[in-house]
Amino acid sequence: MHIMREVMAQAENPVMLYSVGKDSAVMLHLARKAFYPSPPPFPLLHVDTRWKFQEMYQFRDKMAAEAGMDLITHTNPDAIERDISPLVHGSALHTDIT
Repeated sequence: MHIMREVMAQAENPVMLYSVGKDSAVMLHLARKAFYPSPPPFPLLHVDTRWKFQEMYQFRDKMAAEAGMDLITHTNPDAIERDISPLVHGSALHTDIT
């Protein structure tokens, strides 16, 4: 938590990546603890591959709202335009593009 506050003090435009995974859940919990009783002073950033279950998107939105944090989502327009899918194009290409 000390490291999080120290980085925040030095960062110009901080965000916290949030993938909706277990590691992101731990980092979000630590951020909330580090800046309590205020919400963390930076937004969450989710890079959306468009391959998560709808329940995961709902959970992501709920967690951001509960933490009182803004949520920024980014989807790679090139991958959308090319309709890149890990099922069709393989996970290596999907990961490189999205």
